[in-house]
Amino acid sequence: MKHIVLTGGGTAGHVTPNIALIPALKEAGYQISYIGSYEGIEKKLIEELGIPYYGISSGKLRRYFDVKNFTDPFRVLKGFHEAKKLLKQLKPDVVFSKGGFVTVPVVIAAKKRKIPAIIHESDMTPGLANKLCLSSASKICCNFPETVKSLPQEKAVLTGTPIREELLSGDKEAGRLFCGFTSDKPVLMVIGGSLGAASVNEHIRSILPELLKEFQVIHLCGKGKTDESLKGTEGYVQFEYIKKELSDLFALADIVISRAGANAICEISALHKPNLLIPLSANASRGDQILNARSFERQGYSMVLEEEEITDEKLLSVIRNLYADRHKYEQAMSAGSQMDSIHHIVSMIEECAGSR
Repeated sequence: MKHIVLTGGGTAGHVTPNIALIPALKEAGYQISYIGSYEGIEKKLIEELGIPYYGISSGKLRRYFDVKNFTDPFRVLKGFHEAKKLLKQLKPDVVFSKGGFVTVPVVIAAKKRKIPAIIHESDMTPGLANKLCLSSASKICCNFPETVKSLPQEKAVLTGTPIREELLSGDKEAGRLFCGFTSDKPVLMVIGGSLGAASVNEHIRSILPELLKEFQVIHLCGKGKTDESLKGTEGYVQFEYIKKELSDLFALADIVISRAGANAICEISALHKPNLLIPLSANASRGDQILNARSFERQGYSMVLEEEEITDEKLLSVIRNLYADRHKYEQAMSAGSQMDSIHHIVSMIEECAGSR
């Protein structure tokens, strides 16, 4: 039986594309193992699926000063030795990495063990972890055409991002029932990402009384970021994180507000949901979300509002415009080229596993 090791972690965005690949990999006859950090978000998400999970030591590679910069290199080194030992024990035919700092020791260890490793870059420009893995990778899957041009041509392939099949089969009425909503007002869904988006949450709550005159609001606000004082507000529901019912909530939503993480925006466009993207600012990130958002804006899929530009009045006005123009965005996304990313990536995995 063929054996694949999946790796990726730190945020849900580094795990969900791996999860999206699992049914197709099982169908192709693969035994699947997962390597992640000891206690990252990936551990719970993968163990729930019954996939064997192996934790390794993981450090973060920061571009700014932090006391942990002195200890984390040792954690990464320890993680490398643990990954090397695990790969010797598991003997996979191929490794697939979705990014995040925990993947660096795994991909480098795979090269040392002569195991082909495929890495996936969802953002327009590679993150630091993937940059460190480029020379050890056999192939690099890219989400944006712009990315392919900036990477080694013999390795870079445009594949898009794997979307979880279950997201495409949501039940609108089940979502309405779950939220306790009526059918006489449109539904706005706000997604803060798996870790939540504090400033987006604040802005939405600030204009909530005005929003609720026109919309019902589903607010996915991140762990520990719900507001007790708003519980029981008619037409407003808030959740830290939604897993099982997410497809139903998407089916119910007329328009969506989201950060511009690559996985989130690919899911939104695959579902043809008119959306407003509020990318993480360049101060709070390496600026990749701004590039992602502007690419989707150019393709006519999204409206974009940068964090620094937000005022209550502006946000309210942009949401109203988005709803008024929603059909224009739906048509652009329907006409866009949706790649069969899962099939494309699994074929590449088969090719690399067979070349060993």
